Amino acid sequence: MKKLLSKDWRSILMYLIMGGFTTAVNIAVYWICEELFHLDYRISTTIAWLFAVVFAFFVNKRYVFKSVTTNWRDRFAEMGSFFGFRVLSFFMDLGTMMILVGLLSMNGTISKILANVIVLVANYIFSKKFIFKDRNAPIAEKAQ
Repeated sequence: MKKLLSKDWRSILMYLIMGGFTTAVNIAVYWICEELFHLDYRISTTIAWLFAVVFAFFVNKRYVFKSVTTNWRDRFAEMGSFFGFRVLSFFMDLGTMMILVGLLSMNGTISKILANVIVLVANYIFSKKFIFKDRNAPIAEKAQ
């Protein structure tokens, strides 16, 4: 039990660190698109999401969940799950932006930061429970 708890705390800490980097990518790309290129906040959100998701997949796989896939089928299944669940978080992100920027007229960058907090929590749950499963763990351990 103690080993399991330390493993969970390590993955949460690494997720927060890598999530911070992913959030920085998301916010920086959003700011560049909105402020420098004067793109609509919805387009900026979409472009930022694409950059952040690709970045997040690789850092989560390697550093957070230390996922090892030994065949292409498992790699594509993992990648498909990751991007599939990230589409859900994209709609959470975009919906939050539409409410904060579109309806409440808040600053886009501040709204983006708030949206990322919501998305960060949801993405951890999706990743931990559904995407980066330990494919080599005994069946009893996988059920937990």
